[in-house]
Amino acid sequence: MADFPELYILRHGETFWNAEARMQGVLNSPLTDAGKAQAARQAEILSAIDLAEFDVLSSPQGRAFETAAIALARQVSHVRTDDRLREIGVGAWAGALRSTLAQGHDYVDGPDGALELYEHAPEGEGFVALEQRCAEFLASLTRPSVLVTHGITSRMLRAIVTGRGRSGLPDMGGGQGVVYHLLNGVQKRLE
Repeated sequence: MADFPELYILRHGETFWNAEARMQGVLNSPLTDAGKAQAARQAEILSAIDLAEFDVLSSPQGRAFETAAIALARQVSHVRTDDRLREIGVGAWAGALRSTLAQGHDYVDGPDGALELYEHAPEGEGFVALEQRCAEFLASLTRPSVLVTHGITSRMLRAIVTGRGRSGLPDMGGGQGVVYHLLNGVQKRLE
């Protein structure tokens, strides 16, 4: 297992498309009132942590950047964006209802939807490419960092840091309004 700096990883708050159970991928949907409240909850969680020595990076996608602004405005003056933190591409399925895509399959739905949908999306990025993108991003970090990203990308980042890799995605846990702390290969969910 590689040696990574201390990390706090946040998933963006609920969006209108999350509430409708739609695949988002590279498309964007704004935060709902519940999503804004989840980001405010992340701000409360992080308020007890001194982030002065941390880099703060966000996906450039609107839902993640909006979450970063709400969750981190009390503590940081600058949030950098990094395209490698964007959500997994879902190709032709972007905008589609997950329930329609899962019809006739034994997919297991979870807080981020059925993971198989992200792996099998036509013209999508797939988990192998996502793992490579996330591994390259993590290898570029030189300081402790706060990362604001998306459901599947968050899972992949955490799976790599904990040494589980893409086969560990189903076990990484998801959810919005929480913060994942990673240090020395160990993940803790902060609520």
